[in-house]
Amino acid sequence: MAKWTAFPHDNSAFQYSPASLKKHWARLHTGDAEPWPKDAAVVAAWIHFHAGEFQQAYDAGLAAGTAGICVANKAQAIYANYLEKKEKGKLEMFLEVAERAAAQQAEEPKNPNAYYWQAYAIGRYGQGISVAKALAQGLGSKVKNALETTIALAPKHADAHIALGAFHAEVIDKVGKLLGRTQGADSATGLKMFEQALKLNPGSAIAMIERANGLVMLEGDKRMKEAEALYAEAAACEPMDAMEYLDVQMAREELED
Repeated sequence: MAKWTAFPHDNSAFQYSPASLKKHWARLHTGDAEPWPKDAAVVAAWIHFHAGEFQQAYDAGLAAGTAGICVANKAQAIYANYLEKKEKGKLEMFLEVAERAAAQQAEEPKNPNAYYWQAYAIGRYGQGISVAKALAQGLGSKVKNALETTIALAPKHADAHIALGAFHAEVIDKVGKLLGRTQGADSATGLKMFEQALKLNPGSAIAMIERANGLVMLEGDKRMKEAEALYAEAAACEPMDAMEYLDVQMAREELED
């Protein structure tokens, strides 16, 4: 595999030991509801992930077997979303994550993140090829079903609520309310999902960003001031790991545009 682009910022504040990671685990994983790993090799993979060492996290996660698949999937998905420069490479990575997550569902049918990372990867892949094309290929229902399964298995999974809100918002934004209904997309449900995500994880920059995007997609310019306030709040968040740092950077760039 080609060498991945290194995290391009100072990560000294995000270097955890097993003990310090365990102490901050609940805060770092409010979004994905990932339980503390039982396997020391998986803990080591997560230490790489939080430091922004995404390729090391991916490699260590895969080497740890089934218990490490979620960290490998998260590392590859987040890397592809934020740092992979080539569009073709990005789309291939998302497809790999989706395939691995689907295989994980067969082995661990009660693992919510097996469904979440499938949905995340297909959703990002769909954005890459265009939402309209993705819907024509039947990918919308796969994303929706996987996210609804995630929430059924883990009702406090904040990131799944964000992603499901984004699904409803993007479909309606791209194809309209009427056609959106044929895809199971609904404005009221989308808005409710964003609201619930922030209730579950009130300090999440990405929840604020996605809600801001969703408000404008679903309700237009009348929600622009609220969206801008959410971006400002996200930009002021204090990141606790590399992924959160990238989320906060995205909010700051949005405010500058």
